[in-house]
Amino acid sequence: MASLHDVQAENLYAVVDMGSNGIRFSISNLSPPTTRIMPTLFQDRVGISLYDAQFPATSAGQRAPIPTTVIDEVVTRLLRFKTTCADFDVPTQNIHVLATEATRTALNSAEFLGAIKTRVGWEVKLLSKEDEGRIGALGVASSFASVKGLVMDLGGGSTQLTWMIAHDGVVETSTRGSISFSYGAAALTRRLQLAQAKGKEAVEELRAEMKANFQSAYPSLEVPDSLEREAKEHGGFDLYLSGGGFRGWGYLLMSQSKLNPYPIPIINGFRATPEDFQDTSNVMKTAADTEDSKIFRVSKRRASQVPAVALLVNVLTECLPAVKTIRFCQGGVREGFLFDRIDSETRRQDPLLVATMPYETPSADAICDLLKVSLPETESPILSRRVPPSFSPSLLRALSNLLFAHVGVPRETRPAAGLYSTTTGILACANSLAHSDRAILALILCERWPGDLAPAEKSLQTRLQQFVSADEAWWCIYLGLVATLIGDVYPAGRVPTGTPRIEFSTSWKQVFKKKQGTTDALSLQVVVNEGVQQTVTDTALKDTIGNIEKCGKQKNWIQAGDRLHREEKRAGDYGVCVDIEVSSR
Repeated sequence: MASLHDVQAENLYAVVDMGSNGIRFSISNLSPPTTRIMPTLFQDRVGISLYDAQFPATSAGQRAPIPTTVIDEVVTRLLRFKTTCADFDVPTQNIHVLATEATRTALNSAEFLGAIKTRVGWEVKLLSKEDEGRIGALGVASSFASVKGLVMDLGGGSTQLTWMIAHDGVVETSTRGSISFSYGAAALTRRLQLAQAKGKEAVEELRAEMKANFQSAYPSLEVPDSLEREAKEHGGFDLYLSGGGFRGWGYLLMSQSKLNPYPIPIINGFRATPEDFQDTSNVMKTAADTEDSKIFRVSKRRASQVPAVALLVNVLTECLPAVKTIRFCQGGVREGFLFDRIDSETRRQDPLLVATMPYETPSADAICDLLKVSLPETESPILSRRVPPSFSPSLLRALSNLLFAHVGVPRETRPAAGLYSTTTGILACANSLAHSDRAILALILCERWPGDLAPAEKSLQTRLQQFVSADEAWWCIYLGLVATLIGDVYPAGRVPTGTPRIEFSTSWKQVFKKKQGTTDALSLQVVVNEGVQQTVTDTALKDTIGNIEKCGKQKNWIQAGDRLHREEKRAGDYGVCVDIEVSSR
């Protein structure tokens, strides 16, 4: 990302999201060329629950004004953030304080907002239910390259439901915006506790009320016929979930993954099956265990809200149409508010390409072309092997941007730097990437650099290989080794004009193997310019080419095994024989 020295102050935006469960502070950089992914320069959170503050234990369940002590604490935190904004040179007109359900419905809302204006000097924008739903939906749109399905946002005081189609920079939602329900994680927790104190009948009444509200709300969303038809054809809707209550549920599901620990510690882009998402008893049991062992990103407060979220999930299961995939996202009020300020042309950009653009070399296009022609375009005739669709033109271009990002890292740590680059390394702050893209890029970039991995890194590599499909895992190894060859020939990532130093072409051929009989082999034709010896020795070139051929030996194929995501049943392990023909120009 851009250095702080290069950031234009007018492109800095500070946002305070005063939610029901906590208050979030952030400073984002909307400078080109990374505007689309809205890089965060600073972020902080304070666990002040404006909702809980209005329902003290002594109030017997009756709502009370926000206490003076809480107002004082909020003001103190805002003054602290005001100093931070000054340190970052954020223009005053680019500082925005947004308040949602808990502030909007507070008995002393005007007094609270007045205290902030008087003592901090900032106006608070009080979001209406409709604005809160619209901005929350835009936060979801900002989190993915495209969105098509149902969208829900679970805050502390309320939850919103709508549909969305976001593609090529255009975001479409229901003409009603989002339908808001007073079933936020904190609000529903209080109501459930009150109902439980009265008995089972009261709990069933609450459930019946929720069910009736959701059943009547869905038809009013007027989901487009095209979206309904597509959902029926593909086994259900994609359901996109945001908000702290759902993120907590997502982290609990992540902790239950059979890949333990789950290899990508980022909630945005995490996917769950309907079966796992709806298994409320199992999730509640996991949450109950937080007393004995801390679960990543699940606080005791968040764990205490799990029974209420479980009730909501059960009701949604009964009321919403069939769902095929659940996708969790980080995008919320902050992201939605900023995304709303971005023009449609910028929104149209692919987040993966934008996130990797700062690391590209001037010859990234030429490098990408080499990667593309090293992959066969057709399916092999005997074994029906082909490059997985996840190796898209967008992913290959992003890969070409990253191939030389770690050239300055000490040689012995380059494979590990590549392996961690998409989770805790250079792409950790890119919030709009799919977990599958993160895993594939990490595996390729690890293989791209020669060397060994320490045991801890080896464990992560294994879990990432199990996260993707067996065919994706093998093609990651192959493409990573091809990238090594490209790096050997073009060590600076620059392709000079004139006769290229190296050229690739691919085709399928039939070969005979003792154990396999007649089978397919990927024929990689490598044409080397005679002047390439000035860049890389013959020995190094032969070693790298030999490694590419070795990955095609059956003993080095990827074991089919039991993987995280379901695959088509196939016999045996996955791999492709590789035959390399080298000629010189």
